[in-house]
Amino acid sequence: MIRFVRLAWERSAIYLPVLLMMILALGTYLLVRNTPVFEAPSAAKAPTHDPDYFMQNFSVRTFHASGELKSEVLGVEAWHYPDTDTLEVNQVRVRSVDDKGQLTTATANRGVTNGDGSEVQLIGKAVVVRQPPARDGQEVPPVEVRSDFLHAFIKKDLVSSNKPVELIRGRDRFVGDTMAYDNKAGVLELRGGVKGTLMPTKTSAR
Repeated sequence: MIRFVRLAWERSAIYLPVLLMMILALGTYLLVRNTPVFEAPSAAKAPTHDPDYFMQNFSVRTFHASGELKSEVLGVEAWHYPDTDTLEVNQVRVRSVDDKGQLTTATANRGVTNGDGSEVQLIGKAVVVRQPPARDGQEVPPVEVRSDFLHAFIKKDLVSSNKPVELIRGRDRFVGDTMAYDNKAGVLELRGGVKGTLMPTKTSAR
């Protein structure tokens, strides 16, 4: 039993980096938040829950010093609300490429970020996928996280969800009713109806 638990933990630990990569990728929402708005100065007035600017079919990209793509945020529509200082994006898509060329993507029906980009929410059919590097010349299956809601706290390195979460890698699968991941502590916690399927690893014939 102890051996099985240890094996399950070792194999489930491969899912942890995707959550960190998601945090880094989703932090690029701050770039959208800081998009300059050219408006004539006007008298100060109390903010209302009406958008003060709007974007449509937009794409915001950042690049590595080498000129290669670092991250890209796309959306069908986006609104900034001055009273809550939040940016809401419909049909949000995020692509992030790290220094090793590993790709992480995130999609959702809607994305919401606060003013300083310290909190990002993916709402409705949220999917985060990371493609790990090849190992010993063999392609490694992508790591995928699915939920109807994912909430990333950028400065605290926390990702949580109060909705059912599914983690998939190849034929391995874990599910839980809620999730909390503390990147600083390196702890992933699934609660409520937790189930896991670990498929045997194929070994080459001698």
